[in-house]
Amino acid sequence: MTTKNNHPELIEKLAEGIRNLTTSDDWERYLSFQSRFYRYSFGNVLLIAAQCHEATQVAGFNAWRKMNRFVRKGEKAIWILAPMVYKNADAEEGQDDRVIRGFKFVPVFDVAQTDGVELPTVCSRLHGDDPIGACDILLEVARSIGFTVVPHEFDGTTNGDCSHSERRIRIEIRNTPAQQVKTLAHEIAHALLHEKFESRALAELEAESVAYVVCQSIGIDSSDYSFGYVATWAGGGDQAVAGIKASCERIQKTAATILRAFELASKEVAA
Repeated sequence: MTTKNNHPELIEKLAEGIRNLTTSDDWERYLSFQSRFYRYSFGNVLLIAAQCHEATQVAGFNAWRKMNRFVRKGEKAIWILAPMVYKNADAEEGQDDRVIRGFKFVPVFDVAQTDGVELPTVCSRLHGDDPIGACDILLEVARSIGFTVVPHEFDGTTNGDCSHSERRIRIEIRNTPAQQVKTLAHEIAHALLHEKFESRALAELEAESVAYVVCQSIGIDSSDYSFGYVATWAGGGDQAVAGIKASCERIQKTAATILRAFELASKEVAA
């Protein structure tokens, strides 16, 4: 385990890994799949969150069927507003002949409510154990900043979350020890950095970058998850690298704060 003087090297390794991922065939397949999902309005995003706050990817019943996934019997729909589009018979030549005449509620379903063909992803959950007891050290870090950590079983693909109002971090208990360590490092980064933030994408980039630096420093390789996670939130390779460089100092300082606990633990063992 190394925790000193390697942050710049790890930041560059993260950036290089993202560059390689976002020029790969896997990335192209992922983007092609993502293009099938609608971009919902802010109002519909709020409606989805109010009904199913853990939803990650939603689509209509028939849209899921076209992707060879099927809504499970008995699942409760999430209702959003869709425009009612009609043809405008009075439209002049060359003008758009479609007109919106109100909105109606339509049902959609989250991916967690479906079964079928596995979805393409560029984030692979980590395998492996936690041989150095990193989770216990991270639990102490969370407690030292006033956060409790509780095990939880999430629906869908969520691995963890952080609530500043409740001073609480939740971690998906069914994941491997290595994945739980990475997730806990990610959520602690949120706890330290993001009580208030303007950009969710930037917040996720920073938190996952911190988790990557921490994990690499303590001997857990999170590349299979972190590269894809940062790239998807940042919007692509060049944007991700630019975001990492812009937040480099915040990422390094936060990772150093977390890694200090590992250094202290190593000294206690040595003594």
